Amino acid sequence: MSKKDEKDIKKTHEKSADLVASKKEAKYDASSIQVLEGLEPVRRRPGMYIGTTGPDGLHHLITEIFDNSRDEAMNGFCDHIEVVLLPGNRVRITDNGRGIPVDIHKQTKVSALETIMTVLHAGGKFGGEDTGYKASGGLHGVGASVVNALSIYMKVIVHKDGVAYMQEYSKGKVKAAVKKIGKTTNHGTVVNFEPDLEIFKEGIVFDFSRVVSHMRQQAYLVKGLRITAIDAREYKEKIESNKEIFYFSELGLEVPSQSFCFEGGLLSLVKFYNQFQKPIHKNVFYVEKKAAGVESVEVALQYVDDISSRILAFANDIENPEGGTHITGFKASLTRSLNNYSRKNNLTKDSEDNFTGDDALEGLTAVVSVKLREIQFEGQTKAKLGSVEARGAVEEVFGEAFNAFLEENPDDARAIVSKVILALKARKAAKAAKDSILRKGALEGMTLPGKLADCQSKDASESELIIVEGDSAGGTAKMGRDRKIQAILPLRGKILNVERARLDKMLDSEQIKNLVVALGAAIGDTFDIEKLRYHKIIIATDADVDGAHIRTLLLTLFYRYFKPLIAGGHICIAQPPLYKVKIGKEVHYFYAEEEKVAFFKKEKISDSEVDEAESTEVVAENTEEAETDLPAQAGTKKGPKVSVQRYKGLGEMNAEELWETTMDPTRRLMKRVSINDAQEADKIFDMLMGTDVPSRKAFIQSNARLANIDI
Repeated sequence: MSKKDEKDIKKTHEKSADLVASKKEAKYDASSIQVLEGLEPVRRRPGMYIGTTGPDGLHHLITEIFDNSRDEAMNGFCDHIEVVLLPGNRVRITDNGRGIPVDIHKQTKVSALETIMTVLHAGGKFGGEDTGYKASGGLHGVGASVVNALSIYMKVIVHKDGVAYMQEYSKGKVKAAVKKIGKTTNHGTVVNFEPDLEIFKEGIVFDFSRVVSHMRQQAYLVKGLRITAIDAREYKEKIESNKEIFYFSELGLEVPSQSFCFEGGLLSLVKFYNQFQKPIHKNVFYVEKKAAGVESVEVALQYVDDISSRILAFANDIENPEGGTHITGFKASLTRSLNNYSRKNNLTKDSEDNFTGDDALEGLTAVVSVKLREIQFEGQTKAKLGSVEARGAVEEVFGEAFNAFLEENPDDARAIVSKVILALKARKAAKAAKDSILRKGALEGMTLPGKLADCQSKDASESELIIVEGDSAGGTAKMGRDRKIQAILPLRGKILNVERARLDKMLDSEQIKNLVVALGAAIGDTFDIEKLRYHKIIIATDADVDGAHIRTLLLTLFYRYFKPLIAGGHICIAQPPLYKVKIGKEVHYFYAEEEKVAFFKKEKISDSEVDEAESTEVVAENTEEAETDLPAQAGTKKGPKVSVQRYKGLGEMNAEELWETTMDPTRRLMKRVSINDAQEADKIFDMLMGTDVPSRKAFIQSNARLANIDI
């Protein structure tokens, strides 16, 4: 070993010794290990239990408590559940089930009610049929206790065996022992809770329409169950004088409410989602049957004249937006059955004409529901089913019943197969068109569209693509942008409505082709979000009817063909101001009429002379307060002139105005596009952008008074 090597080794040892010495102060031994007791782990890491502390997690609290009541109904012990939004961010959920047990639990030495509400992994779902639960959505025994842990206030009232019992909690901790509060003729459980602002820092705002949508869906899944949703947040005084009622609806208050009960189950649900569609076959397919290892397999489906598919998945009546093993089994069986029928009846002959899964799904509305005693989800939020036995059970039950349906209903069968053959041909045409575009792009080095003013940065995480309406706004935006991170793509008028267009026709559209190439992530089954060139895509259109139409067309395109962009939070809508108000040298921008009116009122400015169609000058009222807020000019008792400009479009702004109001990342306002309810969004797009004119007309007529139209 050379002397140089010896010196290098010695230096390395010295550095290691110094490093260890420098870290001695940060002791790491048994005392460093924390053991979180009770429900403290939930408060420390709420995302592990409810997914997020944003709006989704907030509404998930309602779902967790509701699911306990729904499990009672699913097993025949309850037929009415009521969900009420109360003043002060409180929620009240009532069921007429058996009522949570209140006797002393052998292990915990406290009441079963207190055990369920304050101990993780404690519940009545582990015993299966011994507790009356053949199937349930709750499987970890953490739902109620998690909601308790994340609530600043919770009260549970149990009506059982002629006696009403009550216990209160805060942040998961008991405030007092379970106590009797009187006699009762009811049976069931009433849960009141108020989420904790320390956890839900974004704010506590429940969306009643979102609650109603979920309750409607659940009513379809449990035949004969009545579910009532009530929004009583505006009736505080009347409510507080009736604290110990059972069903809130007994008060008879005139508050927004909706009640659902469906005897048709999944058949009714499929018809509901197809209400704005044109069915291509008369009979709705339906099967419900028990299978090995599975309590129930239930499937309903119908094909419609559309190019999109809608598949809803449920396991023990819990929605699985990410699908799972039951959907894998359903898709495999569906494709196999359609291929077999078409071959058997000589509807397709060439081996290359085998239907793929995508062919079989086009235009399909289907609901797949399974019920299992022992169920496995991937994660506490239960978005995806992991139970292996579900796949085989669905394949067997659905495959056998669907084959029989095709044989017994030849007219329906031929209509379905014809629809799938059309999808196959369109897929081949679209593939040829797409391959042609990609080949051309590769030969030209993926040449970007000529109208695109690209940004300098190659880092997608900081880059933005701003889609503007028209060349005029495009020119202004190009001059006012931050060239390093902002790219501008002007659109020439309105793009193609993709709701009724297949991929090959879409790619014939120059506007859509330019957008696809600019994004750089391809489209359809070759879409790769990792290749996305801009992590923020901003739609910037005028604040008028045409601008709203263009925005809707773009959102339809993104929803149908680039849904991962919406799911990933990449799509935003710019919020340009409506007014520019100049008081002397001061400039103020307002994004709504109400903001401008409030400002005028505060500053004692009269707007009686304002003509919003063009720039106008008004003067402050000659009052002492006005002169204080708006100093008088020399030689006059009146304050300075106030200039009010009403913007009709982005093109009316100069580059500086557009930058400081709409494009500057430090000052602009934007709305991020999200999908809280994918099924509801799908239904709205079908109605507004599809071919069902009567439904669209009825929607417009019934909602016209809510529109704020600037023509």
